[in-house]
Amino acid sequence: MAFYNRYQTVLGSSPVQLLQTARPPFLLLAPTCILLGWATAARFGLTWSWIDAWLAMLGALAAHAAVNIINEYQDFQSGLDSTTERTPFSGGSGYLPAHPKSAPAVLVLGLATVALMLVLMGWFLWRTQMAVAPLVLVGLILVLGYTRWLTRSVIFCLIAPGAGFGLLVLGSHRVIGGNYPLEAVLLTLVVFFLVNNLLLLNQFPDVDADRAAGRRHLLIRYGYGVGARVFLWQMLAAYGLLLAGVLLTFLPPIALSGMFTAPVAFWCAHQVSRYAAQPERLGKAMAGNVAVSLLTPLLLAGGLCLWP
Repeated sequence: MAFYNRYQTVLGSSPVQLLQTARPPFLLLAPTCILLGWATAARFGLTWSWIDAWLAMLGALAAHAAVNIINEYQDFQSGLDSTTERTPFSGGSGYLPAHPKSAPAVLVLGLATVALMLVLMGWFLWRTQMAVAPLVLVGLILVLGYTRWLTRSVIFCLIAPGAGFGLLVLGSHRVIGGNYPLEAVLLTLVVFFLVNNLLLLNQFPDVDADRAAGRRHLLIRYGYGVGARVFLWQMLAAYGLLLAGVLLTFLPPIALSGMFTAPVAFWCAHQVSRYAAQPERLGKAMAGNVAVSLLTPLLLAGGLCLWP
């Protein structure tokens, strides 16, 4: 208890509060992607180890937390946090601007989550005899390079979020014991487009602050109107893949369960098109977009598990 009190005095907050920098409510996305990977593996009748399955879940959470924590630390160090107007869905947690003395501890926490992620990656490299090496390499680049380098590129900043969470779907299927079946690849692409849109929409309120910090994403380079159109195109791609996959029999009919979120998704796209240049009016669309990104993989996973 004495150590805890001393720690809190030095940092100006409790150790538990440091976890705010991982943005816990947003960590729900990683498990939903892992569940979808589990569901595709179950569809193929794979014999799998529950230990590996849960280690994949832990690794996904560690990777997601690492990205969030490192992003918070680097945005604080660059001064971006001090100019960003936070919303419930964008702009960071606000923890470090309120507790600047905690920055070294946040860095240590970020490095610890990276270390845990690396240990689990090493485990799966060994378990799969290096078969997941390409996925591990891409994952490392996304986790360690997102804030410092990938946000400086229009295309990489756009596709990095979807690539990272899409890899969780495909990777969890692979480490359980499968290969890379077309069904899993198609569902990975659905997640890819939806999660790209999740981060794209969350960038709308931050354009001025991001530009000042040296970022170079789609909205900065091409403006709100192009961003709104890309948002719509990615929604069309996600749900179009689901529909085409079922019609062409690459996906089972139950995959249409993912279409239940389409009305909300396209309502969000309409709102983004209507208020693209007024980000302060996009709060409801941002909330709906989060719901779409979380519920679609869950509906797909549930449907695939129930389908005979």
